[in-house]
Amino acid sequence: MDLYYEVSGEGKPVILLHSGGADLRDWMYVAPILAKHYQVIAFDGRGCGKSPSPTGVANYIDDLLAVMDHFKLDEATLVGHSIGGRIATDFTLTYPQRVSKLVLIAPDLTGYTPSQPFTEWMQKIQETPDVDRMVGLSLSACPYRVVMGSPQKDLLTEMAKHNLAKMFEWATWESVWPQPPAIERLEKLANQTCLIIGKEDALDAKRIAEYFKEVLPERRFVEITGADHKPTLTHPEEIAGAITKFLED
Repeated sequence: MDLYYEVSGEGKPVILLHSGGADLRDWMYVAPILAKHYQVIAFDGRGCGKSPSPTGVANYIDDLLAVMDHFKLDEATLVGHSIGGRIATDFTLTYPQRVSKLVLIAPDLTGYTPSQPFTEWMQKIQETPDVDRMVGLSLSACPYRVVMGSPQKDLLTEMAKHNLAKMFEWATWESVWPQPPAIERLEKLANQTCLIIGKEDALDAKRIAEYFKEVLPERRFVEITGADHKPTLTHPEEIAGAITKFLED
């Protein structure tokens, strides 16, 4: 297993999957709180942080399976943020017996069609050849208006700069995902699930959250007032508290 990871605490295993353009520092404030009660495993996704860049088409589901097998875990709680939530959801649908509980924080979702403004924003970022300008364009958008006005602004900016620059080292930006896409199979998500979202997050994140509510109305939903797409950085106590309450109920 060639991915970089950090482990803290003891107890039932909780695996943290970070958001896009970030690395395990996404959990810098949340992990120490959870580690008071659980064994917390945070790792850098392939091509992020200190993990190696993809040399071919990335398979993030296989990478997560490799992490679990490396630690000899029959099952664990998965906590996924943004694209980490997409990975956690697809992994759970593929290997339900390996997941005890599932926590999704503003998750992405395979098969979801993004809004036109989001698609145009992403296209502008991808067409920008300069990393500093890419970071500026990325973090000036609606999903980051709260965190960019917080003391965690410099941490987020440094993470984004490091990981966007690293993307230029990737052999390809392509990735492979289980089929059919998760959006067509959510009703099969039998594992206990909790979805957390910031009240100030972007429209697309809210639409995905609403879709989860429609398909899985009996699941737990937590909305954090005053948080945007990065509640892990600005509201770690609320995030850790919601996770702990969900795991202990």
